[in-house]
Amino acid sequence: MGWTGIVQPFPPPFPGPARQFPPPIVPPSVTSMEQLGYKHLYCILRRGPAFCGLDLYRKCRAVIENKGDGKAMPTAVAGKGLEGVVAANSGICWIDGEAGILSYRGIDIHELAEHSTFEETTYLLWNGILPNALALREFQSQLALARSLDQRLIDMLHSFPTSATPMEVLRTAVSALSFYDADEKDNSHDANVRKAYNLTAQIAMIVAIYDRLRKGKEIVPPDRSLSHAGNFLWMLNGEMPSETATRTLDIALVLHADHELNASTFAARVIAATLSDIHSAITGAIGALKGPLHGGANEGVMRLLLTIDRLGADPVEYVKNMLAAKQKISGFGHRVYKTEDPRATHLRKMSEQLGKDAGQPKWFEMSRAIELYINQDKKLNANVDFYSASTYATLGIDIDLYTPIFAVSRIAGWAAHVIEQLDDNRLIRPRAEYIGPAYPSPWIPMEERL
Repeated sequence: MGWTGIVQPFPPPFPGPARQFPPPIVPPSVTSMEQLGYKHLYCILRRGPAFCGLDLYRKCRAVIENKGDGKAMPTAVAGKGLEGVVAANSGICWIDGEAGILSYRGIDIHELAEHSTFEETTYLLWNGILPNALALREFQSQLALARSLDQRLIDMLHSFPTSATPMEVLRTAVSALSFYDADEKDNSHDANVRKAYNLTAQIAMIVAIYDRLRKGKEIVPPDRSLSHAGNFLWMLNGEMPSETATRTLDIALVLHADHELNASTFAARVIAATLSDIHSAITGAIGALKGPLHGGANEGVMRLLLTIDRLGADPVEYVKNMLAAKQKISGFGHRVYKTEDPRATHLRKMSEQLGKDAGQPKWFEMSRAIELYINQDKKLNANVDFYSASTYATLGIDIDLYTPIFAVSRIAGWAAHVIEQLDDNRLIRPRAEYIGPAYPSPWIPMEERL
């Protein structure tokens, strides 16, 4: 088979004469398309039909798609951000973005938010079924017993600079937890479940302890008689939380516990798939959550509300001016949901009720006015972050703790995914769509380079 067509110049990376790149060398013994190697076929595809003619281009693509020997270059190329790509089989979480459905192990999030607790939901995520009364008591007991931190880790928290953010501290401290875990070298299923108990209890403790340390307050010891949400509020504030505050945070933890292959969960599974330890996987997940495109939107929402309140501005008019200036409004839209985020449905109700009970309705009222305008004008729905901001603010939680509290909840899902990955593991190693210079590009002597 011979080559036809005119070699197209490859655009130079900087001003200067265009260089001619030769077509890939076809072995002289090749007599049919099927005998070509993938690098030659792929070069034809990369050059496109304008280079080799539409007929040859189509034949080349057909050969690649039909060889089926497991060595082919991928022909289904993902869009940016892997949008729409199914990257794993999982029995943990199911989302229907078109219908606005979120379920854990097949149970609708609305049912869990109304009837379940964080402990029961975590048991469900880790074990695949709801616990009976005895199993739930045992689970609660084990989680409460795990509320312990090695003194050396607490000393490390004391040593962090005051400029360190809670997310930076959490990321670093979780990595250090592996030093003091008796099962650190054991990557078996049972050992990872034990480590999951520890991590779930300890992440909440780290967030609460560091917040008190940076404010010059004494550390509050854990109370094992309290629920996970209740103990967190107790250790954070140093006073027994009300039933309303405890239940509000508990529902928020349920709503945030898992969300399929979001960025941090996918990062955790990729790390776990290398057979690294669960502490490394969770540390990576926290690192991903720290990024503003994943975590932190509720912080942006609250800062917006505070600015509007400080200026005494009308919320809708202020947002209109932001949009006119091409500024983004945090807390709206979602990569998966095409309708209302089902988690936002509950957080809206919680924000309203909590504001009324606390005599602080303004945060909800401002949020609701903004939501109605954005929904009407931009056809965008509020996501989970929008009303979690006003909910946490009414609970008296500092803004820079919003994302760490996300981790206090999401550790339940992260651990479930790491355990699931390791129970049926295969190294996660996708391919990349190469968009660089065509192969083979010549090596150019130094004196001839532009």
